[in-house]
Amino acid sequence: SVIGGCAHLLNFEGSDTMSAAYYAQFHLNGGRPVASSIPATEHSVMMSWENEERAIRKMIDNYGDGLFACVMDSYDYANALNKVLPAIAQEKIDKGGFMVLRPDSGDPVKTMLEALRAAEKVFGATTNTKGYKVLNGCGVIQGDGIDYDSLAKILNAVMEEGYSAACVSFGMGGGLLQKVNRDTLSFATKLSYMRYANGEERMVMKSPKEDRTKISLPGRVAVRMDRVAEGQEGQGGGQTTGVRPRAYPASAVRPEENAMRVVYDHGPIDLGGDSDGECPAIWDNFDTLRERVQTQWASLHPKADAISKELVELIDRIRPH
Repeated sequence: SVIGGCAHLLNFEGSDTMSAAYYAQFHLNGGRPVASSIPATEHSVMMSWENEERAIRKMIDNYGDGLFACVMDSYDYANALNKVLPAIAQEKIDKGGFMVLRPDSGDPVKTMLEALRAAEKVFGATTNTKGYKVLNGCGVIQGDGIDYDSLAKILNAVMEEGYSAACVSFGMGGGLLQKVNRDTLSFATKLSYMRYANGEERMVMKSPKEDRTKISLPGRVAVRMDRVAEGQEGQGGGQTTGVRPRAYPASAVRPEENAMRVVYDHGPIDLGGDSDGECPAIWDNFDTLRERVQTQWASLHPKADAISKELVELIDRIRPH
């Protein structure tokens, strides 16, 4: 939960994973806050009240002037949308905050669209400059059964129905955070270079004849942050200048240009930490990492090649077949 939750927090601020939020804030960021959340009910909270209407009214009374969320399927989802929601609508409008409806069972596409229609009927909607409807003071979050495939299906259905993607948000748990493995991004760690006791050096690489996509990189490798040419199109579609991480043979990169750092070699490397040894290495704090992710990601071309021409040529020379 800590590793996956901290990775999530590099790109997002919202999280209910307390273990990751605590670790990122107090172990990686000097106590400076990293994560935040909003007041939100779950099923036990809703069921502790005699009915859902009273539970939601209490949420509005306490948090109605800000952002808050209510789960809507503890008993009867259709009844909650079509009867309970209209009953509390004026109280919510008077408070002036933003209410998020949360379905948590059934078909994710169907329940999302039902919530959007019910919210539009109760709170109304405006049309944005792209012609899509944006709900007034209300949104829907879907966290049940979300993975890469279902998320795309929901967004496509939402837009086909005429609603803006700004109306919806997604919770990420088992599907997005934990249904991943090293094959998701074809990640593996392999031996690439050997130096024998007699001083002889040898480059090695994995190169299955039956599957050329599973090769590994040969030799000692360095990563250089190459400057993107002016006018390069970035992830956001605009023209940008920036840097692009690219792998090279180590011999092609000056030591001061190499973005990679050795932090473990037969044990942790002392990079100049505390004199008492409590902190054996100086690491960038979480704020710095998050800023780097945002700036570098924005400068990358969607089809950027992370392998340099020089490394491709080396692969072709070393490849056994």
